[in-house]
Amino acid sequence: MSSTPHLVSSGSDADQRYAKFDERKRKRMESNRESAKRSRMKKQQRLEELSSETTQLQNQNSICRDKIASVEMNYRSIDAENNVLRAQLAELTERLNSLNSLTQFWADTTGFPVDIPEIPDTLLEPWQLPCPIQPITASDMFQF
Repeated sequence: MSSTPHLVSSGSDADQRYAKFDERKRKRMESNRESAKRSRMKKQQRLEELSSETTQLQNQNSICRDKIASVEMNYRSIDAENNVLRAQLAELTERLNSLNSLTQFWADTTGFPVDIPEIPDTLLEPWQLPCPIQPITASDMFQF
């Protein structure tokens, strides 16, 4: 009979060990759940931050695209204006050469000496002028 209490007590020890093991396992599982919950919360927070950053970058990208489109439109407008000015310059240069030829012809036939200056290079290449020149409108170009 003395072995029976010993068995009972050893059964009780085993139960206590299992209870301790179960308690540790339960605590570990609970700790893992909390850790997983914190991890999911951090992941969700990071996802929200990235989503917000994406929206912000898309807005900035849209603003940049609008500015680029505006600059391109401005460039095209200025380029078209420059082409018109180049054509007007070529036309005026041709008119001046024609007038100079007529003046020289008149001077040769009448005998009056006329000093006809050469067209300065600065008129043919206005970007080399030391100071800006006054703009000439198209309506001013065709008045005689």
